[in-house]
Amino acid sequence: MVAFLETTTSFGNAASTHAYGLAAAAAVEHAREEVASLLFARPEEIIWTSGATEAINLALKGAALARERVGRHIVTSPLEHKAVLDTIMWLEAQGFEVSHIRPDEDGAITATGLARVLRPDTILVSLMHVNNETGVITDLADLEPVLRRHSALLHVDAAQSAARLSMQDISFADFISISAHKMYGPKGVGALRVRRPLLSQLVPQMHGGNHESGLRSGTLATHQVVGMGRAAAVVRRRRCGDAAHVRSLDGRLRWHLDRIDGTECNDIANSRAAGILNVAFRDVEAESLMLALGDVAVSTGSACTSTDLRPSHVLTALGYDETRARSSVRISIGRFTTAADIDHVVSSLGVAVASLRRLAQ
Repeated sequence: MVAFLETTTSFGNAASTHAYGLAAAAAVEHAREEVASLLFARPEEIIWTSGATEAINLALKGAALARERVGRHIVTSPLEHKAVLDTIMWLEAQGFEVSHIRPDEDGAITATGLARVLRPDTILVSLMHVNNETGVITDLADLEPVLRRHSALLHVDAAQSAARLSMQDISFADFISISAHKMYGPKGVGALRVRRPLLSQLVPQMHGGNHESGLRSGTLATHQVVGMGRAAAVVRRRRCGDAAHVRSLDGRLRWHLDRIDGTECNDIANSRAAGILNVAFRDVEAESLMLALGDVAVSTGSACTSTDLRPSHVLTALGYDETRARSSVRISIGRFTTAADIDHVVSSLGVAVASLRRLAQ
């Protein structure tokens, strides 16, 4: 990335045709190829954005507005990230109808649940691959036959899964949104995979030029795009090893958590992506626990909702009551987490939970 911030090398605008611009453009296209390989897509299907949120907005608004003469019904689930739910809420205000797939008794989104809400005028379905709060994996491949029998387009929020799971199982999706910083790349850049036949149909959401196949105007941040491309290449090379590492630490963490009195995990154990644990600590306020932990970084939900005082919409949608939702924190494990880190977290949690319970008595 640094090379593309230095004026003596490749600081040119990737849209320019002078030598410096051509060098930047070549780097952008190489990065596009790397992200396309990660997503089992063609390079021309990759549209650069400022992150997954912008990618989601482009996919949902762009597809809905393009197809509103066909129908105005959209399907999603109550478990989605706010970037999806708020965008769909905006579309609802524009006159689109929205149906939510209810999770089954195990908290999973199923083909049966999807089939139940699809209508002849359904134009778009949006579902996440891995839930950002619980780590639960939606088996999108199982939903494919239902979608193939219908004309609705599928958008997949793959921000949490790109670094954890193979994207081959979801390569049939019409739109896939990802974010660089969720796979160890820079913040402020993301991408939307748009299946090639749809490139000319999507309605752009940013205007002011003809960049990115006419779908996203604006000068590209070459250094960030290059960083995302490199991050994608590293994920492809390291995913299996990283996954084994995270699974091992995930098991270690869960074993210790099970030995803290009054602790329960909010997940479907057999369909959770390793490295994302949502844990409830009985008789402990999650916000107080976060403050008591000091140097341990946990959260009560996504960073995007950190200022929202309401309990997690994901946990309440899964049927957990408000008390349990307010006593739950998300703990994440990644490539750079060590066994020593896990032991430190467990020790810190044990002390903090015991202390807060004493204060509450």
